[in-house]
Amino acid sequence: MKKKEKTSYKKYVKWFWGIILGGFGIILLLFFIASVGGFGALPTFEELENPQTNLATEVISIDGKTIGKYAKENRTPIHFKELPTNLVNALVATEDERFYEHSGIDFRGTVRAVLKPGSGGASTITQQLAKNLFTKRASSNIFKRVLQKSKEWIVAIKLERQYTKQEIIAMYLNTQGFLFNASGIRSAARIYFGKEAKDLDVQEAAILVGMLKNPRQYNPNREISKGKSLIRRNVVFAQMYKNEFLSKKEKDSLQKLPLKINFTPESHSDGYATYFRGHLQKVMRKWVERHPKPNGEEYDIFRDGLKIYVTLDSRMQQYAEEAVNEHLANLQKFFFKEQKKNKTAPFYDIEKSQIKGILERAKRNSDRYKRLKNAGKSKKYIDQVFNKKTAMRVFSYKGDLDTIMSPNDSIKYYKFFLRSGLLSIEPQTGHIKAWVGGVNYKHFKYDAVKQQKRQVGSTFKPFVYATAINQLKMSPCDQFPNVPYTIPQGKYGIPEEWMPKNSNEKYGGMLTLKQGLASSVNTMSARLIDMVSPANVVRLAKAAGIESEIKAIPSIALGAVDLSLLEMVSAYATFANSGLRVSPMIITRIEDKNGTVLEQFTPKTQEVLSEESAYVIIDLLKGVTQSGSGVRLRSPYTTFPKIVTGFPYNFENEIAGKTGTTQNQSDGWFMGIVPNLATGVWTGGEDRSTHFTGIGYGQGATMSLPSWALFMKKCYADKSLNISKEDFERPEDLSIKVDCDEKTDEEEKDKIDTIPEEDTDF
Repeated sequence: MKKKEKTSYKKYVKWFWGIILGGFGIILLLFFIASVGGFGALPTFEELENPQTNLATEVISIDGKTIGKYAKENRTPIHFKELPTNLVNALVATEDERFYEHSGIDFRGTVRAVLKPGSGGASTITQQLAKNLFTKRASSNIFKRVLQKSKEWIVAIKLERQYTKQEIIAMYLNTQGFLFNASGIRSAARIYFGKEAKDLDVQEAAILVGMLKNPRQYNPNREISKGKSLIRRNVVFAQMYKNEFLSKKEKDSLQKLPLKINFTPESHSDGYATYFRGHLQKVMRKWVERHPKPNGEEYDIFRDGLKIYVTLDSRMQQYAEEAVNEHLANLQKFFFKEQKKNKTAPFYDIEKSQIKGILERAKRNSDRYKRLKNAGKSKKYIDQVFNKKTAMRVFSYKGDLDTIMSPNDSIKYYKFFLRSGLLSIEPQTGHIKAWVGGVNYKHFKYDAVKQQKRQVGSTFKPFVYATAINQLKMSPCDQFPNVPYTIPQGKYGIPEEWMPKNSNEKYGGMLTLKQGLASSVNTMSARLIDMVSPANVVRLAKAAGIESEIKAIPSIALGAVDLSLLEMVSAYATFANSGLRVSPMIITRIEDKNGTVLEQFTPKTQEVLSEESAYVIIDLLKGVTQSGSGVRLRSPYTTFPKIVTGFPYNFENEIAGKTGTTQNQSDGWFMGIVPNLATGVWTGGEDRSTHFTGIGYGQGATMSLPSWALFMKKCYADKSLNISKEDFERPEDLSIKVDCDEKTDEEEKDKIDTIPEEDTDF
């Protein structure tokens, strides 16, 4: 009996060891097969050196700030030295306690995971990195899962041989996804906490490390998961205490803190310079076509991690956006109030059939309409969709509003909003320093800087004066009678005689050129363009940088031409740069992901005016802000209505400027120049029939000048920008007289108290 029992025992022992050794044999066989590529190709040495991950292209401002990205995945890799110690400690303590002891595989953790499912610890940081880089998630099929694990183990061992522990940690954090367009630790730090990864504190580090287990389930920005995120953060603190990275006192105090987050989304519709980035993307699409990689392939701006260094200054961009939004929010209140009395709001001066046409065009241009049309839906069905009320979020200056309205109603709702653009250029370099294409890129995508062309009104008059000064050596002090001026039928090819009126219909006496431009007198502009010919004015405007077609007809003297804000500011910058045009620049250089310079950019220059003529024009434009339609920039005497945001401005430095207002107040312009900055602002409705009823509210000095003033005040307050408050440099041996007889202080005060309005008649 005893003998049988002993024999039976030995048999079980043999079976046990047979299973154990056989299992190890199978595992070793699987490893061998995986290592020779039997379950699919493993990464080569070159692939290990250059793992393929989608890298975001960064847009970097001239002051070194990342102002935007182009990305399939918003990932910008960083080095280990840029990771704070508390983040590394939190990661190791929570994800891989024996990270510094193993060589890619933690056998103790693996055995524990097999014997006690759900206990964790099966995958090391290196294995997770291998999965992120070179393998895909397997299905629930256990056989496929085993095969994947064997490949992960082989790749993990290769990674450990190829890289240091610090490099593996950096690569792992760079490849992790954190939701909300946050790919990699740098994007996560910027999006969830509004800072760079190196500046994360221990609580912020713990929140991000806690998300690694499941970014959705433990996400601090989702209401449904905030509680779990807090619990998971505290688990990380506990792990850090267990591994002696925190004292018990530190752990206890940290666990009592409320969950904190500073959510700063990064998408093309968020952040600063959204309209600029939209334009830059178009520029880069053309650039990559002309600049292939060494292997002939085309760069992908969404995957190849380029660095685009741009001329924008992040501080000035911020100030510009703040200024435009501040004034437009205020201006909009007055416009809404005025529309309450308008039976055809927000339109004036057009028939009902024209209003219907405007709304129908807007409908057909909408993304919703295009999607339905592309899906093959009938007109009847599309009309039903646009008339059906639905939940939507709409723009307001107090933040997006949740509401219920039909798509047709939303189209009309948006027609009530005024639009505006601001552009600022450094004349000496051509560098564009600020670009504001509108108040909200998500809701108003049409760019008022580059895409849009609107009638420029009186802001075109300086080109007429510049042609006369450059061609005829005229002086700001030269006088002409203020009487109606007629250009006869047939001259310059016009079909009928042209005799523009002054807006106030006041005539008589003599006016100097300086007075004529300061008060934007139409009869003076008509006389001058006839003296030099429209063709010569067009020629000068083109040389100064205006690319749009301009017909050589007399009415351009009053601004009857559609131009972009970019063209206008670029041309005005020529006056500030002593007559030398420097073509506008938005990019200084482009680098690849390794920092190799792919192209360096330099501006093109062209002499447009003599230095003397340019200075005389500047002197004329200074008169606009001294006694003309731009005098409210420095006026301490007059109290303006609250529609003029931020008044009084009390500028004391020399400013060359020009207001502009088009017919029916459809467009309001202001161009302002100081020695090292030329800035222009346009404001108006999306449609020309959307405007203020009167010139008091509708003129450029009310609609656009305040945005310029607010922007410049912010720039001057930031001393690091070095925006000039000096006078413009006067040429030596100036032969043209610019110092006309000065008025008395009392006469100047009288002028200020009756500020001239813009001439708008064409």
